[in-house]
Amino acid sequence: MAGQGLSDDEVRGIREALAAGRKPKVVFTASAGQIAGQVGQVVEVTDPAVSDEFVVVRFGRDELPFSPADLAVAPRGAGRRVVEVKSEPVVEQVEPTAKAEPEFVLDTPRVPVQRREEPKVEQQSVPVEKPAARRPAKVAKPKGPAGLTVTLAYADGEWTVAAQQGAKALAKPYVVKPAEALRMVALVDVPGVQEAVEQILSAERSEAEQQAEKLRAELAEIEARLAELREAR
Repeated sequence: MAGQGLSDDEVRGIREALAAGRKPKVVFTASAGQIAGQVGQVVEVTDPAVSDEFVVVRFGRDELPFSPADLAVAPRGAGRRVVEVKSEPVVEQVEPTAKAEPEFVLDTPRVPVQRREEPKVEQQSVPVEKPAARRPAKVAKPKGPAGLTVTLAYADGEWTVAAQQGAKALAKPYVVKPAEALRMVALVDVPGVQEAVEQILSAERSEAEQQAEKLRAELAEIEARLAELREAR
C-alpha cells in the first residue's frame, strides 16, 4: 500500500522533474478513496495557495487534481497494476482452453474519485464604523465697510442731495441747482427717472416764466408811475 503522502521535499523534486521534461509516477494513498494503490503520472503542479489539490495526475484518460496527502512516490519498476476487485464468489463454468488475462488499469472504466469536502466556514461580515465626516470649518468673512447711500430729492421747488453711510449721516440735505440735479440723474441712465425730472424742470420753467412776465408788467407800471411823478415837479 502507498505511504502517508508526499512530503515538501518530494513535491519539490516532482516540480524539478516536470521542469526537466519528465512525468514522475505516483501511487494513490488510502486517502484517495477507491483508487488507492493504483499508479498515475504527474503532469502538472499548480499553485498551492490557490487550492490544496494542486498536484495534477493523469489517471487513465483523465487528468485530475489531488492533494499531496492523496499521493506517494511510486517505487521503482511500478507500472500499471491490476485492479483488485473484491466481490462475492461466483461459480462459473470456464472452458478448459480459456486463459484469463489480467485486467489493466488503463482499460477499466474510470472510477469516480471521492472528493473530501472541506468544512465550510461561514464568514460573518463585521460592520466597520466609518469615521465621522469632519465638518468644514466656517471661515469668518472680514466685515466690509457700511453701505453708502446718496439721495437726490425734490420738494417744494428745490432739489436737495444727502449722503449717509450706515447710520452715520455724512452730508445733511443741501440745495443744488436744477441743472446739477439733471446731470446727476443722467448718470443713472434710467429713462423713466429722466422723464420725471424733465417734467419737473419743465413745470418749474413754465412757472418761472409766468412769474417773470408778471414782475416785468408790475415793473413797467412802477416805472410809468415814476415818470409821471418826475414830470409833475
